[in-house]
Amino acid sequence: MPARIEHDFLGEMTIANDVYYGIQTLRAVDNFPISGQPISSCPELIAALGYVKKAAALANMELGAIPAPIGQAICRACDDLIAGGLLDQFPVDCIQGGAGTSTNMNANEVIANRALELMGHPKGDYAHCHPNNHVNCSQSTNDVYPTAFRLALHQTLGGLAQSLEYLLAGFAAKGEEFADVIKMGRTQLQDAVPMTLGQEFSAYATTIGEDVCRLQEARSLLLEINLGATAIGTGINSRPGYSRLSTEALRELTGLNLVTSPNLIEATWDTGAYVQLSGVLKRIAVKLSKICNDLRLLSSGPRTGLGEINLPRMQPGSSIMPGKVNPVIPEVMNQVAFDIIGKDVTITMAAESGQLELNVMEPVIAHCLFTGIARLSRTCRVLRDRCVDGITANRDHCRSLVARSIGLVTALNPVIGYEMSAALAKEAMETGESVYELVLRKGVLTQEQLDELLLPENMMQPRFVQG
Repeated sequence: MPARIEHDFLGEMTIANDVYYGIQTLRAVDNFPISGQPISSCPELIAALGYVKKAAALANMELGAIPAPIGQAICRACDDLIAGGLLDQFPVDCIQGGAGTSTNMNANEVIANRALELMGHPKGDYAHCHPNNHVNCSQSTNDVYPTAFRLALHQTLGGLAQSLEYLLAGFAAKGEEFADVIKMGRTQLQDAVPMTLGQEFSAYATTIGEDVCRLQEARSLLLEINLGATAIGTGINSRPGYSRLSTEALRELTGLNLVTSPNLIEATWDTGAYVQLSGVLKRIAVKLSKICNDLRLLSSGPRTGLGEINLPRMQPGSSIMPGKVNPVIPEVMNQVAFDIIGKDVTITMAAESGQLELNVMEPVIAHCLFTGIARLSRTCRVLRDRCVDGITANRDHCRSLVARSIGLVTALNPVIGYEMSAALAKEAMETGESVYELVLRKGVLTQEQLDELLLPENMMQPRFVQG
């Protein structure tokens, strides 16, 4: 394959002529064989870089900072990125030193060489369109990378919100389906008071709905950007009005209500929005893992556990125990949740480790957020499709557990008092008699009174009981 020679201030390198990236990208590929995941694994980030570079070119043309023919070619090259093209030209590893400079230069080189091609010039003929002088005009990695990062995060969070709402709808449907299934509620793994299985599943839907709201709140923080800050927030090497014009262009291109940070120096090093977003993701992960723990407990058995619900039988569960089926889908959600929680620690430390006017650790923050969001989004859909939708209730078993439960004695408190209720509970535990049988045998209440008080349906909502 014909090759070209490119140079930077460190020296020269031979570049295959069929690729659009250049010497700085190739150096980064050599320097950072870290995660094995190229930045192209997050196409939203590549598209976001296309939006930012196009907005910059439009502003620079209006200000006369770059010639119109070059700016127009840059815009057309950016359109390729926005449309999802040239992804294979972004081989730089997600985890990299340099605060994202390698990602920015990868984009600059690809856009420059594609623009050269569109103008009829060979790749590498940077006199006609230069990665730094033209594509990166009025910019620094330190405002381009965070802005593109925020745009891409905003996009991916929209997908996560949809996945959460999809899972929420699954639990809500089960809440309606199980509305008449009487069961025993439990606290600290001990019998408490009756409820319905529908109430239990409706509560899962409600808690996921709360998390969608928290996610949208964190998502809104990403609309404040530092485009125009250049190196540290002073706007050096950009023309007056560039920050305003580039942000206006980016707002029009994306349709997002983007605003320029009121203090670009602060905005260039601040990673607080990522920390807050990571905290929301951890909150979601913790609650989903708790729900999956419940599903595993409620379906435990099938003969020696709680056995109140049945999870779909997805695959054989043992290489040695025939017939065993494990709750593999809740288990995978647990593990994804643990991963999210661990990533939150990484993001916290990366945010804390920025010094002075820049946080150089943003690449690992980006890697953790993008991979975590993608995994969580996919797992939410798997949890509904391969578990929640197929859950069935063991109605008779649930009701029989209620009838035998000592927890029914709670309903007698308003009528016979705590001391007598506690004594009945103790005796029932020691003798194996049901609370119902004990109360009748001792003549504490009439059968009519007892039936009214111990009707499970009457114990699942507030009601006045005459003492």
